[in-house]
Amino acid sequence: MPRQYPPEVRQRALRLLEVTLQDSEVSEFEAIRSVAVKMSLAEETLRRWRRKAQIDAGERPGTSSDEHAEIKRLKREVSELRRANELLKSASAFFAAELDRPTTK
Repeated sequence: MPRQYPPEVRQRALRLLEVTLQDSEVSEFEAIRSVAVKMSLAEETLRRWRRKAQIDAGERPGTSSDEHAEIKRLKREVSELRRANELLKSASAFFAAELDRPTTK
């Protein structure tokens, strides 16, 4: 399972990356590598954090964190409703079969 970093670490790393990109004439790749080494992070982790922050800020196209959470919630709700619907169909078929059976006196 991936290691979880506290939000403070993420925010600090992103701020340091922005400062590094603004202050020097290095490429994004070199800045990410430099900050990742300084903060003992994987370069890919920092790159993904930056991409996600850019998407959330509207600077880059993609699904924002809020949209992603809403989609996840809606998928869960749809799944629950489908299960409930199947249960109701089964119960309906059961009771319909009970009504069709001849009664003994």
